[in-house]
This record gives sequence, structure tokens and C-alpha cells, in this order.
Amino acid sequence: MSDLLAEIFHTLKLLLLSPFDHGMMNFALKFIPFVLFFELPVYIFIMLGIVRYYLRKDQQIPGQAPYHPKVSCLITCYSEGEDVAVTIRTLAEQCYPGVIEIMPIVDGAVKNAATYQAALKQADYVARRPGRILRVVPKWQRGGRVSSLNAGLSLSTGEIVMSLDGDTSFDNTMVQAAVARFSDPNVVGVAGSLRVRNAFKNLVTRFQALEYLLSIHASKVGLSEFNVVNNISGAFGIFRKSFLTKIGGWDAGTAEDLDVTLRIKNYFGRHPELKIVFEPGAMGHTDGPDTWRGLYNQRLRWDGDLYYLYIRKHALSFTPRMLGWRNFIMQLWTGIFFQLVMPFIIVIYSLTVFAFYSPGFVIAVWLLVYLVYLIISALFYLLYITMLSERVKEDLRLAWLLPLVPLHTFGMRIWNALATLKEMALKAHLDSSMAPWWVLRRTKF
Repeated sequence: MSDLLAEIFHTLKLLLLSPFDHGMMNFALKFIPFVLFFELPVYIFIMLGIVRYYLRKDQQIPGQAPYHPKVSCLITCYSEGEDVAVTIRTLAEQCYPGVIEIMPIVDGAVKNAATYQAALKQADYVARRPGRILRVVPKWQRGGRVSSLNAGLSLSTGEIVMSLDGDTSFDNTMVQAAVARFSDPNVVGVAGSLRVRNAFKNLVTRFQALEYLLSIHASKVGLSEFNVVNNISGAFGIFRKSFLTKIGGWDAGTAEDLDVTLRIKNYFGRHPELKIVFEPGAMGHTDGPDTWRGLYNQRLRWDGDLYYLYIRKHALSFTPRMLGWRNFIMQLWTGIFFQLVMPFIIVIYSLTVFAFYSPGFVIAVWLLVYLVYLIISALFYLLYITMLSERVKEDLRLAWLLPLVPLHTFGMRIWNALATLKEMALKAHLDSSMAPWWVLRRTKF
């Protein structure tokens, strides 16, 4: 053991001194995984976007004409029970002068009578608030999430449509912040931000809370500055109804959030003025899985669905003519490469290093890689805390997790590769819990 520690220390020392002795580029090409070079430009791009947003936000001049269109909130419900009452009440309590149409759509209302009754019980509470309308929509036979959304879309009467989960609650300024972005006629979709509501329950939820802050909130702020938002979350998406109706609503299948985002972006090449933006002030709160098993099962579905969408369903979308050059490059880079290719490169790199080098050398190289990713994570977190966070004291309680973030991320990358292999071999999206099997089996892909 002492010999191994001595080898690790000696090798790490040589590696740290190598840039000064042999040049940084020579050192980097030899000892840092080249996937990092593909990641660094994206990280820098996002960080520049965050700084740009921070410098710009205080210079914005409020619009002269008030914009308060009717908003329809489509709440997809399946087995939330009494939790749906919290969602309904946080929408009824919004500080928004316009009309809000609250539409819980209960999928399989016969089986999920508890959820249906819980939604109906909120009628008096909502009726006491001016400008708030509750319309509970029972779908007696289960058809899946997409079926619920399209049913709600066909029945909604608002100019702006929100796609919301039945177990998500919202800050009372959410609607006002989100709708304000549609005063720009070129904005067709707005991505809302999400926090983990049970963040401090245990280590699993704490990791998710930090991940949501950095990879959803901070990253989308940076991407939004350049109109390359990667996804409108299914738990919290906002759309201009006229445009959503134009593209035919949501499409059958799984991962309907990324699917509808890509279908909207298919118009960007021919209409470069169109925008999907991220609104940091539109804040929702959702419960994350509170066990490692639950978290990895969730990510198995999420990551597998990426291959289904990018390769099986939307392969023909990846052209500049469809997406426009900016979104074409970013979807290839952050979608195809980051999500589908890089996990396999990381696995192959790891196996190769372990096969051809001594344990001491391998550990020293991985320590160096760990330090690089730790610095990147710390910079992201620092930018988030100083420029974006609206709950600084709460978010600082997660700072102690930063040294563990590179390890957690590495584990998730390996799991991503396994999820992709599962989808490639088994078409696992056809076994999703988002819709009954008889619905998914009838889809084209």
C-alpha cells in the first residue's frame, strides 16, 4: 500500500509539473481525456451566457403595454392523490391579474378515483379567487400522458398553455414571469425552472437538487441567451397555443417534452426569428426520487429515450435547413455527442487506461481529471450563487457536495451508456410507464 501511495504521489507531482516543463498542449494531449476538449467549449459558452444574462437583466426596460392573456394550465394527473390539491392551490394563488384556467386532466379516472375526487374538492377554494377557473377533466380510460395533454389542449381556451405535472407546485409569481416573455411575438415556447422540493430529505435528493440548480437552471440561462435552449421540461413547459396547435400538439410516444421541443425547432431554419427562451423567474418545485434505485430507474428511462428520439424518430431533423445553424450545431454537440457518444468514449477510455498502465499511474491520472471537473463544477456553482440564485442561503447548504459531483457525474455517464445500449437492443421506450403498452405499441417508432 505504501508503494502504491508513493507511486500515486510521485506521478501526480510529475503530471502537475509537466505543463511547465513540456508545454500545456503536450501535457493535455497526453494525460487529459480528449472528451474534455469537447466539453470545455460548451461550458465556456454557457458561462458566457450566464454572465451576459446577469449584465443585461438589470438594464431591461419593462414593456409599456400590460400583457395579461388568459392562461390555461394543463395538469397531467395519474396517481397523485391528495398531492394534486397543492398544485391546484398554488396556481389559484398566483399573483397574476389575468384569467387562469386550471385544468387537471385525470388519466384513467375510474382507477384513480382518489386523484379525481381530490381535484374536485378544490372547486370552492378556486372559486373564491377572482379570475380563476377550475375545470376537472376525467379521462375514464387510461391513454397516457400525451393523450391527457392533447385532450387538455383541445378543451383549453387560453392564449398561453402550460404543461404541468400533477405533483408540482409553483412560486406565486410563476405565471406572471412566464407570460411576460410572450409579449415578444417571436417567442413560441418558454422553459420554466424546477427545484427539488424534497431536496434535504437525504443524500440522493441533495445530489438531485444540486444537479437541477447547475444543469437545468444555470445551463438553460446560458443557452437561452443565444436561443439554443435544449429542452422544455415536461413537468413545466409553457407554449403559445396557436403555435402548439399549428404543429399538431404533442405526439404519441415517450419523452414528449424533448419531442415537442425538437418539433418546434424544426421551424427555426425557415423562421430564424422564432425563439424558445428560459425564464428563471418561473419557478416550480417537484419531488425527486429519494432512493438510489428510484433515481437510476428514472435516468434509465430518460437516457434511453434520448436515443429513441434523436436516432429513431428525429434523425432527419438534424440539418441546418430545419434547425438553423446555431441549433443544428448545439443539438449535434450537446445532444448527439454529449448524450449518446461521449458516455461510450468515457467507458472505452477508462477500460483502456486500466488495461495498459500501472494502478498508481491510473489513479494519478484520474485524480488529475477529477480536479479538472471539480474546478469546472465549482465555477458553475459560484456563477450560479452570485448571479442567479434567488434562495442563496438554501443553495449554500448544498456546497459541501461539490467535491462529490465529479464522481456522481461519472457514475451517471456510465449509466447513460447502459441505458443507450438497452434502448438500442430492446426498444425499451415501448415499456415506458408514461403510457399503456397498447398505446406505445401503436406508435410509428
